[in-house]
Amino acid sequence: MVVDALTAIPGKPDRGFLFSEWARELPEKADIAFLGVPYGSAYSFHEIVNDQANGPRAMREVADRVVRSLERFDFDLGGPLYAGRNLRVVDCGDVLALASDPTGHIRRTEQAVRQLLAAGALPIILGGDHAIPIPVLRAYEDRGPITLVQIDQHIDWRDEVNGVHDGLSSPIRRASEMSHVGPIFQIGLRATGSARAEEVDAAHAYGARLISAYELHEQGMAAILARIPDGGRYYLTVDMDGMDPSIAPAVAAPCPGGVSFLEARQLIHGLVRKGRLVGMDVVEITPSSDLNRITCITAGRLIVNMIGAAVRAGYFDR
Repeated sequence: MVVDALTAIPGKPDRGFLFSEWARELPEKADIAFLGVPYGSAYSFHEIVNDQANGPRAMREVADRVVRSLERFDFDLGGPLYAGRNLRVVDCGDVLALASDPTGHIRRTEQAVRQLLAAGALPIILGGDHAIPIPVLRAYEDRGPITLVQIDQHIDWRDEVNGVHDGLSSPIRRASEMSHVGPIFQIGLRATGSARAEEVDAAHAYGARLISAYELHEQGMAAILARIPDGGRYYLTVDMDGMDPSIAPAVAAPCPGGVSFLEARQLIHGLVRKGRLVGMDVVEITPSSDLNRITCITAGRLIVNMIGAAVRAGYFDR
């Protein structure tokens, strides 16, 4: 078994995220697929199960506050979410994790995303910590070149921490080593994190575009979008600590000055118009510290804008 659909929402097995169909197994055909990936690669035994692992469940639990119901008019989109189209949208549950196989969920994450891509689905990943994009991006190896766009407070270029090479401080470093990943844009950087001068040097040596939150606020998202090549295949990874804590307080490392919701929305709609947004993940929510669930709602509204923009751009027209 690759995913565990029956236990992803205890007591609620009938509806998935955003009122989607609850897939009992990975689909052979779908338009959009939600996949929960609660676990990454921990830096210590104590961190194997962390608060971020509760993120997928927390996002599902608040989904009816993200979208009240599918027929309602959404002013972010100019109409209902799916604009009257008959799409197959599935929630595949969470990638299965087993105590007897402590790294198996990493392999299963890659396997699950490969199957979703083969089914023609647009994968949207609910995390989990920021190690999750590593196996997700591996699944795109025959679908490049991928332009990687990141919203984050941190650059995530560590080679290893405590001997772990695929943890939450390393996803962009690992992505840079994948032959199918091309340009990298990192937006919202500020303050300090795990990066040392050597990680910044490594990012610059690769050619990653490091865009601070202050540069973003001063120049505007339209100027940042103009730097991203047109006609690309874009993967968007959103670490919620990249967002301003006024709208995303439930993160392990809140810091003022982050990306606003309007800026993130403009980025998402801009990427959809520029080329093809081929996948997205939202990670690093700590539900136990969420205030009125606003972090989960913010994350959900980013996903809604991504889906709604893709629908209106004709991504799913047959």
